[in-house]
Amino acid sequence: MEVIGHLNNVTEYAKSLKDTRLSSLRHPGEFFDYQRVSRPRDTQEYLKRASYNVRYFSANYAIVVALLAVYSLISNPLLLVALGFLIGGFLAINRFVPEPIEFNGKVITPQNLYIGLFVIGIPLLWFAAPISTFFWLVGSSGCIIGAHAGLLEPGVESEYAGLETV
Repeated sequence: MEVIGHLNNVTEYAKSLKDTRLSSLRHPGEFFDYQRVSRPRDTQEYLKRASYNVRYFSANYAIVVALLAVYSLISNPLLLVALGFLIGGFLAINRFVPEPIEFNGKVITPQNLYIGLFVIGIPLLWFAAPISTFFWLVGSSGCIIGAHAGLLEPGVESEYAGLETV
């Protein structure tokens, strides 16, 4: 019964995500329209283009960041193992050891298991370099999004974006 409740929660979350975030997803033909790519005249035009495109393509840029995050996890297997170890260990202790157990005449509490998990997991995570991975993700997504947003000319609909309909 517990699994069905979790599946219902995931289904509801997916529907709300589809209604809110994915509804503003722009067509790939519009996102990758290379005919609208041009060099801006000056910094002011670059900032105007970037401001409009970041708002207009925000869902597409979120997908770009998510794909870069997946790539960074795949290209750093030690980070993937460290995160899997820590998250899996935390979930396993919560699920299988809710109260103290006795092993070879010694009482082992969940707190002891958490300490052991973190004594092993935190150095493993430190060697996996999550901070450099995070900064790589920020830098690469900033460069890609900044280049796309600034070089892509806004469509005709941008001229009417400031007008209100009556």
